[in-house]
Amino acid sequence: MNGKYFYYAIVALLGVLTSIFNFLLFLLISIVYLCLLFRYKKYSKLQLIIVICLFITFLFTSHAVVTNNKTTLSDSTTTFYVEYMENTKVDGDLLQVTAFDIKHKEKLLIRYKIKSESEKWSLKDTNFYGRLCQIKGKLSDPSIAKNPNAFNYRNYLANKQIYKIVELNGHPLQRCAVVKSTPITMIKEWRFMGINYLEKNFPTEIAALSAALIFGDRSMFDPEVLIDYQKTGIVHLLAISGLHVSLLIGMVFYLGIRIGLTRQFMFNFLLILLPIYAILTGASPSVIRAVLTLFLVLSAVRWKKQIRMSPVDAISLTFMIYVFFTPLIIFDVGFQLSFSVSFAIILSASSILPWYQRSISSMIVISIIAQLGALPILLYHFFEISFISIAANLLYIPLFSFVFVPGLYFLYFIQLIFGATPSFLINLLMNIIILANGLIHRLADISTLQLITGRPNLINFFLYLLIILAIFILWEAGLQKKRKQMAMLLAIVLFTFQNVWNWVNPFGEVTMIDVGQGDSILIHHPFGEGTYLIDTGGTIVFEEDEWKKPAKPFEVGRDVVVPFLKGKGIKQLDKLILTHGDADHIGGALAVLEEIKVKQIILPSVIELSPSVQRIIKEAQERRVQVVVVAEGSQWENKNSAFYVLSPEKNYQGDTNGGSIALLAYIGGLNWFFGGDLDQEGEERIVRKYPDLNIDVLKAGHHGSKTSSGEMFINKITPAIAWISVGERNRYGHPHSEVLERLSNSAVYRTDQHGAITYRFYQNTGTFSSFLHTIK
Repeated sequence: MNGKYFYYAIVALLGVLTSIFNFLLFLLISIVYLCLLFRYKKYSKLQLIIVICLFITFLFTSHAVVTNNKTTLSDSTTTFYVEYMENTKVDGDLLQVTAFDIKHKEKLLIRYKIKSESEKWSLKDTNFYGRLCQIKGKLSDPSIAKNPNAFNYRNYLANKQIYKIVELNGHPLQRCAVVKSTPITMIKEWRFMGINYLEKNFPTEIAALSAALIFGDRSMFDPEVLIDYQKTGIVHLLAISGLHVSLLIGMVFYLGIRIGLTRQFMFNFLLILLPIYAILTGASPSVIRAVLTLFLVLSAVRWKKQIRMSPVDAISLTFMIYVFFTPLIIFDVGFQLSFSVSFAIILSASSILPWYQRSISSMIVISIIAQLGALPILLYHFFEISFISIAANLLYIPLFSFVFVPGLYFLYFIQLIFGATPSFLINLLMNIIILANGLIHRLADISTLQLITGRPNLINFFLYLLIILAIFILWEAGLQKKRKQMAMLLAIVLFTFQNVWNWVNPFGEVTMIDVGQGDSILIHHPFGEGTYLIDTGGTIVFEEDEWKKPAKPFEVGRDVVVPFLKGKGIKQLDKLILTHGDADHIGGALAVLEEIKVKQIILPSVIELSPSVQRIIKEAQERRVQVVVVAEGSQWENKNSAFYVLSPEKNYQGDTNGGSIALLAYIGGLNWFFGGDLDQEGEERIVRKYPDLNIDVLKAGHHGSKTSSGEMFINKITPAIAWISVGERNRYGHPHSEVLERLSNSAVYRTDQHGAITYRFYQNTGTFSSFLHTIK
């Protein structure tokens, strides 16, 4: 085969992309690729026919899957007959589990609100497999992305053929009958019991790491520890992949030979074991890729006279088989990273790695190759990379390979066989895990080694691919002086060109971020002349029992505002303007301060500071961020923009909303009014003091509440456009019908209906758009 399957894998990918994305664009690319194979690879007519047939096969297969990738359920359906397909996930007082509706032949995501703490622990210990249940509930659609570059939960589930969520009325196992378990179901039951056994018999740190490395389950991990692993670029070590599978299979093979079993028997045994192991470890993309590749390699070794297969052929054939049966898997970030890194390392194994024979240099080179292979995908999905990742991988790959993986398997089997584990072994491993997690936390906090670039557009994404390909070609040819200089230059361009574009970008924008029931507005000037954020949104937290709290509660600043800013390539805010102390306006400020460099925080001049504001000031002082208090009369300019503070009065004392910072801004040729939650009394005071006030765009106060946007104010300023930041189906009934009536002569943009709203401008002209494109 000699690597020819690699070129077939590219054809397969092009067939899928042609079907799913731009048909004409990828068809043209496919034709060019066919010509290149004919011209440079000297493909015969028969080989070209095979290539064309493969392209057509994958084109039509993926087209059929995409065409049928939709629900057949009516929203009025309330009764379902389901078999549970996966382990349950219990987080706080919410249970989630995937089920298959046997009547409608469709997968569903089941949600159940747990009623009591005792019920919660009972459900965690309950095996849901092997039951056919009648359940009743209300169908709902998964949430969609309402901000640019945000995670789209609906698309994520649709790519897994899940289109509807069922909110249960009663207990998920209320009306069930026992059904005969299939072999696959039995293996899944073993997985459930294994994870449950770990949780009950080991300390949390050991149980969490064991569940991840033995069964591919990370649900027990502390969310903060997972974030640290992600920031340092070693989270792949917590996913079962080729490294873990190879170590395990190697240990099993070695033990089998040592106890006297023949090599042929062990090969046959491993070929049977691998599919079972894939299901037992959760069948994630990295697991399937590793298991299927190893299966093909072992098959080739087992029948070496009949089958000859190189590593690149094995990974290529694995890719083709996987994509043929599940074309939509190409959207999965785990699939993308697993195959991109594997291809990069395998293709470099014969041309680059032989030059680096020493173990340390070889590990460094492999880490660099892996980072280059993963770079475009990491930037597309996470908008940033960490330069600490190479050092972290050098340290943690041996730790996982020679300590954690064998050590945790050893502890697990000791516990299974003898019912107890020596305490000194538990304590030893506990101390190593705690030290490792502590070091990871310190490394993750080194923000200077984080490169935030923003999500690359299609052109930039292909530029990344071309530059990386050029670096690999130069590296493969040998890094003599000129080639080394060229490779270094390309590397510099690789890590700087998108940031340079962000800096020289002549377009500016004003965006109202959809933060639900709250406010957050980004003002980004062209040519890097200034980036401001007015408010940060915030999640209002209500007191509840400890058992009801999820492991990682949703937090607007961390989960919405920070990803939005990073997706734009924004790594520094010149001004963070916090209009007043309400949680829905400043609750996300601490998360922003933690993740984004802030040069200056602007607060209103008020007598009483809320506890939230005091915490922000304390955090700002620790981070050496300048805090400025403004009142009526304060102002600043920014080349073609100007900002004037119209409210509050100095040392304001009174209602929090009335003390909001009210800004008159000239941006992109328009006059803007940003008033926080300023009430009608404050609005009237402003128009009396500034009778000639002329506003083009009004940010409606207090989310469209009738306590703001008073009739006198609206009639005086006559805005052409009004923006309302408001949560979808909020409990307050915002925006109020009276406010909408007052704004009847204005074009109203609402985040609950339109998602994020953006004014993109060049010099003094611009256009308005909404993320959801539903403006009427």
